[in-house]
Amino acid sequence: MSHNASLLQHSSSVVDVSPHRMVLLLLLLLLILPLSNLVMTSSLSPVVHHSDRVSANKVCHHLEMPDGGMTVRCSGQRLTQVPVGLSNLTIHLHLDKNLLRYLPADSFSNLFLLTELDLSHNQLSLLEAGCFRGLASSLHFLDLSSNRLSTLDPAVLGDLGVLANLSHNPWHCDCKMQLSLPLLDLDPDSLAQVICQSSDIPNLGTVGIPVVLLVEDWDLCLSVRRTIDVVMLITMFLWFFMLFSYLFYYIHQNQEHARRHMEYLKSLQSRQV
Repeated sequence: MSHNASLLQHSSSVVDVSPHRMVLLLLLLLLILPLSNLVMTSSLSPVVHHSDRVSANKVCHHLEMPDGGMTVRCSGQRLTQVPVGLSNLTIHLHLDKNLLRYLPADSFSNLFLLTELDLSHNQLSLLEAGCFRGLASSLHFLDLSSNRLSTLDPAVLGDLGVLANLSHNPWHCDCKMQLSLPLLDLDPDSLAQVICQSSDIPNLGTVGIPVVLLVEDWDLCLSVRRTIDVVMLITMFLWFFMLFSYLFYYIHQNQEHARRHMEYLKSLQSRQV
């Protein structure tokens, strides 16, 4: 009988370990998962088959300039990707009136002398971070007008700081847009056509007004900061809730073990008598 009671006490202590570990795992998950959702910034990008890219020598017109540079015109060639083999002497590059939908990173990284880049009248909807890498020291004018761009991430622009035409795009005015605009010098002739087609605060009459007016008068990053604060508050609340639940469970289990131990000792004493 004494052996059976010892086994019972041992088995109860073994069972007690599993909930202890489960509570600790839950605490770790509550701390890690919300934070990982906040910093997760990766997104799916279209697959680029570089073998399908057309050579610039076949579809582009090259005009040599007196200073030794080159103007390269690839307009209206129904290109779906930036052509390969662009000369590193290119100063003006015209890729307008094509079918470009996506610019991958390092699309123009070898064009160190490029001063003007025309990407207007395409179907661009996604610019990958680093797509303009290598152009910061040379590029003076960037034309992204008449595309399908809805957002502009500061990571895309880097330290570009060029005169830009962003008109005739379905812009969604959000925190990213507000952070990106100061990095560019918007073409004054195009300002009235850089319109918010949607925004993070649509109920306040912000849709349909020029982007520059919205970012000057409203704090579009306020909702992002509030969301982060709410998530952190909920995470802390859940963490403390689980901590107090564990403490309550631990105290309760210790009391139960103490009660069983006392009953076991009383049973031994009664048998000895």
